Amino acid sequence: MLQGEINVLQLKLAETDTKIQVASQEKIQVEHLQKQLEKTRKEFSQNDAEVREISSNEDPQSLSSDFYSQSKELSSLKAENISLKDDINTLRAELSNFNITDGQVTSLQKERSSLHSTVKDLEFKLATSQEDVTKLSTLQYEYNILCEEVQKLQALLDNATKKAEHAIIVLQQNQELCKKVERLEESLAEANDFKQSTEKMQQYNELMQQKVKLLEERLGRSDEEINSYVLMYQESMKEFQDTLSNLKKENEERAVEGPVDDLPWEFWSQMLLIIDGWLLEKKLSSNDAKMLREMVWKRERSICDAYLECKEKSEREMLPKFLSLTSTPTRSALHVIHIAAEMAPVAKVGGLGDVVTGLSKALQKKGHLVEIVLPKYDCMQYDLIHNLRALDVEVESYFDGQLYKNKIWVGAVEGLPVYFIEPYHPDKLFWRGQYYGENDDFKRFSFFSRAALELILQAGKKPDIIHCHDWQTAFVAPLYWDLYASKGLNSARISFTCHNFEYQGTAPARELASCGLDVSQLNRPDRMQDNSAHDRINAVKGAVVFSNIVTTVSPTYAQEVRTPEGGKGLHTTLNTHSKKFIGILNGIDTDTWNPATDSRIEVQYNSGDLQGKAANKQALRRHLGLLLSDSTRPLVGCITRLVPQKGVHLIRHAIYRTIELGGQFVLLGSSPVHHIQREFEGIANQFQHHDNVRLILKYDELLSRSIYAASDIFIIPSIFEPCGLTQMIAMRYGAIPVVRKTGGLNDSVFDVDDETIPHQFRNGFTFLSPDEQGFNGALDRAIQYYKNDRETWEQLVQKVMSMDFSWESSAEQYEELYAKSVTRAKATKRV
Repeated sequence: MLQGEINVLQLKLAETDTKIQVASQEKIQVEHLQKQLEKTRKEFSQNDAEVREISSNEDPQSLSSDFYSQSKELSSLKAENISLKDDINTLRAELSNFNITDGQVTSLQKERSSLHSTVKDLEFKLATSQEDVTKLSTLQYEYNILCEEVQKLQALLDNATKKAEHAIIVLQQNQELCKKVERLEESLAEANDFKQSTEKMQQYNELMQQKVKLLEERLGRSDEEINSYVLMYQESMKEFQDTLSNLKKENEERAVEGPVDDLPWEFWSQMLLIIDGWLLEKKLSSNDAKMLREMVWKRERSICDAYLECKEKSEREMLPKFLSLTSTPTRSALHVIHIAAEMAPVAKVGGLGDVVTGLSKALQKKGHLVEIVLPKYDCMQYDLIHNLRALDVEVESYFDGQLYKNKIWVGAVEGLPVYFIEPYHPDKLFWRGQYYGENDDFKRFSFFSRAALELILQAGKKPDIIHCHDWQTAFVAPLYWDLYASKGLNSARISFTCHNFEYQGTAPARELASCGLDVSQLNRPDRMQDNSAHDRINAVKGAVVFSNIVTTVSPTYAQEVRTPEGGKGLHTTLNTHSKKFIGILNGIDTDTWNPATDSRIEVQYNSGDLQGKAANKQALRRHLGLLLSDSTRPLVGCITRLVPQKGVHLIRHAIYRTIELGGQFVLLGSSPVHHIQREFEGIANQFQHHDNVRLILKYDELLSRSIYAASDIFIIPSIFEPCGLTQMIAMRYGAIPVVRKTGGLNDSVFDVDDETIPHQFRNGFTFLSPDEQGFNGALDRAIQYYKNDRETWEQLVQKVMSMDFSWESSAEQYEELYAKSVTRAKATKRV
């Protein structure tokens, strides 16, 4: 078909060429005719001029004589002239035809070019089709070969099928024979068992007779033992009664005014919650409640005795007894309320929960009244809340233009009084199965922040310090000063701690209006407007601006966040408010993290008993299926979230480097970043059966303690680390840290080879550059120390286990900040 089209087009092309040639010849002829016409015109003009000249110059006589001849000549000229005019008209017609022909020639030339290009395209398609035909021929040939092979394979398959059918028949026959053999063996076994059972029955009867004799003897001895136990019990009861009488006498002799120090913190926290419940339920005035709280806070014996005396009585009988104690005036004291999204161990995601609990317990031990307000999550560890109960009161708080009711729960956690807020909101704000990570987190926590302040207001509390934490409760600061100070909740100074400036709680400015704040007044550069987007507000910035005290979790991190790299856009705001901004290094709860009393590790130990640490190391190796090698092989541990901040690339490198240096490596942690989690799952599969590497990609509290107790070396190669508690816990359990010099790591770990540091503070191995070369320098030195200088290593382990990483020092700094801020506020009021 393509060849046929090409032939037709070639004929058209030939016809066009012929037409063009004819038109060219006609054009030449027309040009010749135009020349002749011009020549004739000139001759006619000359003849006409001559006639006129002759007519004017000849006299009449000569004219008369020549008139006849001239007349004939003139007639002939007129006739010739008429003929020439006809020729001119004819030529004009031909010329117009020529112009038309010239246009046709131009269009034919264009058509010729188009046809020519079409011919080329068709020729190309023809060539392609010819190639396809060639390929088709090749494929046809291969198809024929394959058909032959298929026929051969079919023949082989038929043959194999026949053999298989024969084999099945033989197998069935063998199975029948096997069943017969088994039946014969069972019969033989039954015969042997019967024979043996007869012999065993005789032996059994003899043994039973012997056991009866032994039991009779033991029964006789047990009667004697029971009689002796009864006598011992009677004696011990007498001793107990004597001891109880002595204790009663001692208790009576003790001064009534003295503090009670032998009751747990849960007891005092429970009393505080009872008093607050009465206040919220309008059964107690705010002044009486304040006085009773201070008596509890100071652990006065009078209120303890009053409670013990009437704890079995009804509430109606208890109230008058407690009110009788308020007649004696008491001095005012420091009162701190923490409003937070986390609290260890009941609602813990990261270090924030540990800080809230650790700092509160340390302040409580110093004699301060400390309370905590939390959301009531559905995923909390409810079994760790002592005496959780709901108050018979509902607190209403404003949100999205209306009032919502909140159910208030109370309970004691780690000896601290805690209030849990459960909103009656249709979106079930804190019943999501997780603490964070919801699309409406900004809404959830701005609601909670206002509800917490409403609870404090309606409870009639007059705290000295309201301490809020991270962006989730950063709303407390502007809410307090813009709305609640004018409502009467004006006794407190606001303290704000940012645990990580990576998370700042930004959102479109309009969303701030839901909790009742004035967007037009707060969406300004000097208030809550985000520094990088003028149509968004920044919760952390608002807390920095509106708080009286601003802290972060280590001195080095406080310096880092005042730079463009570390401040994540807030460095200018922090520098503006630098006078109230300070870094205080976090501590750890040394009662919770104590290898000498930790019941969740294999063997308890302390700095004077490192054999117990070795036993934990062997126990972890057995549990994880690692090689139980000799003591010269160090165990390197890592417990972390696998996120870029934690130096994921260096953690990955550490696995291979530890193996290369002859150590063992254990990682516990997971990643919320999908591709990082998948990458480490691949590494875990790679080392699934390796003798010296285990990756456990989840969070496991119990296993984490075992890893701390078993590890010789602990790596924390963070790109940035606001504080970090891992290195402190690791040292508490005798694991030497290998860390990057950043944030709180730089404030708590000092290199053993750094001669500029006093020897008593050197406790680990550090590196600066966040790359493999820098990390290798620190890890290699640690492993070499472990292998080649065991005496120095054991001394280092004993030293780090004895270091004080408790909250004592940090709590003193917070206590000083609180006191100064409260003093300044009182001085300002007096002025």
